[in-house]
Amino acid sequence: MEQKDIYILGIESSCDDTSAAVLRNGVLLSNVTASQDVHMAYGGVVPELASRAHQQNVVPVVDQAIKRAGITKDMLSAVAFTRGPGLMGSLLVGVSFAKGFARSLGIPLIDVNHLQGHVMAHFIKESDDDNSAPPLPFLCLLVSGGNSQIVKINAYNDIQLLGQTIDDAAGEAIDKCSKVMGLGYPGGPIIDRLARKGNPLAYKFSEPHIPGLDYSFSGLKTSFLYSLRDWIKDDPDFIEHHKEDLAASLEHTIVDILMKKLRLAVKQTGIKHVAVAGGVSANTGLRNAFVDHAKRYHWNIYIPKFSYTTDNAAMIGITGYFKYLDKDFCPIDAPAFSKVTFK
Repeated sequence: MEQKDIYILGIESSCDDTSAAVLRNGVLLSNVTASQDVHMAYGGVVPELASRAHQQNVVPVVDQAIKRAGITKDMLSAVAFTRGPGLMGSLLVGVSFAKGFARSLGIPLIDVNHLQGHVMAHFIKESDDDNSAPPLPFLCLLVSGGNSQIVKINAYNDIQLLGQTIDDAAGEAIDKCSKVMGLGYPGGPIIDRLARKGNPLAYKFSEPHIPGLDYSFSGLKTSFLYSLRDWIKDDPDFIEHHKEDLAASLEHTIVDILMKKLRLAVKQTGIKHVAVAGGVSANTGLRNAFVDHAKRYHWNIYIPKFSYTTDNAAMIGITGYFKYLDKDFCPIDAPAFSKVTFK
């Protein structure tokens, strides 16, 4: 008997991107994302505006994802959605839509941990013969605006947390420092662009001394702020005159902090298959550091495509696919969670 194709609709709405994707047997057919520009004027995501935009975007985004996949909604096997962590208002839009949509079609619901989704982005297939996924077990540096973690992946549903930030995340530090410099939001792409033209050793900022594999970035933010304050006293236009060097030095410091702990994790576990995931994995300096470490320490590295670094529904869909194979479904009354880590 011929095996029936499994079509998963993934829905992601944890922050300010509304995204929907369709996968067939783990192969990506479509991945549609609507971003929100309204937050730029405020220097950060405004939760109320984000949830309102999700309400406007979710139906057309899902409609486009299904059409671009070349299927009809009746062919879907299940609906996978981000249950948390994230902004509660944003999550509720995606969760509510997913529940209603799945119920109307009479198909299962699959809840996905957003952090697990970022890690599982490495398993998205772009063709039937795509074998680019890292072998198990592997280590993953998960870095985003809200999270900085080192995790060990034993299986898709067995993720071991080795270390995490005890205060701020790497992405948040970049955004806050960008804001202090008056460069705009989101800070990541701006700092990345400026850093390519600057000297990464021009300025030195304090690095934390945290035991084990945990991270801390609050001290770096304070050091950056106080250093800027002192330099501006002598030269009111200091930032404008030195923004490339400031961006490059900030990026260098953050990447150095991230990679030191990752090297320690590799040493402790003996695992040399090392991946990176999350929004900050789009950073050029971090990607270059991974390539450098692969040469110097003989790591096997796995760097996601840019389209899979930011919040996207393809990563939710591929996680949903693996959970579907295990019949790991979600009850209709499962609530969203604004804060959740790996189980």
